[in-house]
Amino acid sequence: MPAKNSPKTREDAAPAKPASKKVGAETVKAKAKAKSAKPAAKFAGTLPKKPPKPVDAATRHEIFRRLAAANPDPRSDLEYTNPFTLLVAVVLSAQATDAGVNKATRRLFAVADTPAAMLALGEEGVKEHIKTIGLFNAKAKNVVALSRILVEEHGGAVPPSRAVLENLPGVGKKTAAVVVNVAFGEATIAVDTHIFRVSHRIPLAYGRTTDAIEAALTPIVPEEFRRNAHHWLILHGRYVCKARKPECWRCVIADLCRFADKTPEPKPAKGKAAAQPTIEPDEESLP
Repeated sequence: MPAKNSPKTREDAAPAKPASKKVGAETVKAKAKAKSAKPAAKFAGTLPKKPPKPVDAATRHEIFRRLAAANPDPRSDLEYTNPFTLLVAVVLSAQATDAGVNKATRRLFAVADTPAAMLALGEEGVKEHIKTIGLFNAKAKNVVALSRILVEEHGGAVPPSRAVLENLPGVGKKTAAVVVNVAFGEATIAVDTHIFRVSHRIPLAYGRTTDAIEAALTPIVPEEFRRNAHHWLILHGRYVCKARKPECWRCVIADLCRFADKTPEPKPAKGKAAAQPTIEPDEESLP
């Protein structure tokens, strides 16, 4: 396995700016680490002091069985063509919508879908393609820096190791977990605000941080469903179990969920058709 990146290599890959204005890989990773130590925004201050008792093993199995039956082959909403473009797409998706990322990466990946091509494009070239995405300056710096490391230390390939990926510029625990799950089939669960919310509502597991939920949730998901659990829970939270107004009337696990404030099906106004399901904007975008 390739050695971890040395501080010298990291500095060469992404030169640091003065401390007061630093916005590169280390700053983004530091912010991500600090964020993961806090409860997800929608639940901060609302989590019960006493952890609720999660559903039993039989109920858990039935929950994932139904989610699997409803969506046998779940896919990420992010568009990618290989492990490298997946990695870049996930890095760009932080604090951005998947739709916005896809719009930018269709043009970007048409000219740079390998680390070598991305490195040749350069930071300014990457910025030009992703300038519609939030934090595009820092993200362009990280994408070029991680591309350089992949070329120089990994032969231009994305390593199938979560630990190694976490050392790349702009790549945190959740991004690495997504990549090894989607690209390499590892049974990881990258907890974002959707999984954080769904896990507490059902409840499947309890934790005051995303890291705590990942540690509690991963081992209790039935093994036969663990590979795709990440996708099922995120998609369920994104399209059905929404933060503001969950659409409980069309939830396939509503009878198994102990969420107290279930939402009844809205009645259509006289002479109008029933309201169609909507897609709630992501609070934090992850596949």
